[in-house]
Amino acid sequence: MKVAVVARSAFPLHGYGGLERHVYDLVRALADRDLEVTLITREPLRGRPTTIDPRVNFEFLPYRTFPLAGRRWTTVLDRSTAYPMFGLRAGRRALELVTSGRADIVHGLGASVLGYARNRYHVKAPLVLNPQGLEEFGATDPSRARLKRAVYLPLRRAVLACAAAADAVIATDRSLEPVVLEHLKIPADRLWTIPNALDVPAIDAVTDPSVVAGLRRQFEITPDGIVLFSAGRLEENKGFHVLLQALSAVREHGGLAERRWRWFCAGDGPYRSRLEALVASLSLGEHVRLLGRIPDAEMHAWHEVATLFVHPTLYEGSSLVTLEAMTHRRAVVASAAGGLPDKVRPGINGWLVPSGDASALAAALSGAISDPDRLARFGRAGRVIVEQEFSWKIAGDRTVALYRELLDR
Repeated sequence: MKVAVVARSAFPLHGYGGLERHVYDLVRALADRDLEVTLITREPLRGRPTTIDPRVNFEFLPYRTFPLAGRRWTTVLDRSTAYPMFGLRAGRRALELVTSGRADIVHGLGASVLGYARNRYHVKAPLVLNPQGLEEFGATDPSRARLKRAVYLPLRRAVLACAAAADAVIATDRSLEPVVLEHLKIPADRLWTIPNALDVPAIDAVTDPSVVAGLRRQFEITPDGIVLFSAGRLEENKGFHVLLQALSAVREHGGLAERRWRWFCAGDGPYRSRLEALVASLSLGEHVRLLGRIPDAEMHAWHEVATLFVHPTLYEGSSLVTLEAMTHRRAVVASAAGGLPDKVRPGINGWLVPSGDASALAAALSGAISDPDRLARFGRAGRVIVEQEFSWKIAGDRTVALYRELLDR
């Protein structure tokens, strides 16, 4: 079986993010199952690797955008202009692979297959679409849905065109199925739920005990100290300002009083200065460290150091960082947003709180850190959930089963 995977970006060619990591794992999982994989994507960024896996073929295309693209509002403009134009080029290249016999099926991420969707009427190769987070529909940020629908109109039309032409559309979580059906206007019989997943053996292999020990020494983390850990881009939607307010409350009136504790956060972004100002105003400076971007090995080491993983997001798609924490057997306190309720199960592996509710978050944190035995038990349960439901062993097999069903029709 030959598959063309089409995506705007992929790790490590274009940086690290949810989409990029998903594409990286997807093409490797398909190659592991002896599929012939061609990844159509934009040219690698300067200084980045030019390959993911020697078994994966590449088709690099230009991504033409404008100066300063990548900053806060220019990112929105880029997604509504340069991205659909790239989708036209990349989708047409997928069509060329199909007509030349180099692809039996096309698997597109977001609007990247627009050219195939608009021109596939004379070919039979099925189209699978994974729309990812549906941010352009305001689906994951109800508070700004109207604004996002306005500024993302061109991108939204591109994704709708891809969905209308797709033989199957993937929802990445059961809790997101109604969202996909509502916004993409597809019949239910074309919807498949296949989770964004993790390569569990690879995570185990990259976790280095010497890096873990080095972090403990560098930051003087004692066995009885409480380490709260979060990871994500520093943007308002990640809810880290809500977490800081909750930490201030727990410090004064909850389980952190008179105990040595710190919150470490990995990631960077435009909201960093606002967070630093809030840290200062709440007098949390001695307890908070914003780590910035860190290497993958260090990220996994922090999960091992952590007492508890905290994900206070205001809205979310699938949340691979939460799955990573669960893979490291860490209990999780998270917002009940997006696909998180499929992963964090109260009373089993963590706590869920309403998005943006600092009081509820403070109560959950206070309760979580009060019982070390429960934290350990929840952490073990989280690892089992990942292995049974969110590993690429499961997701890879289900993806290939989808391909085979479409090709057999």
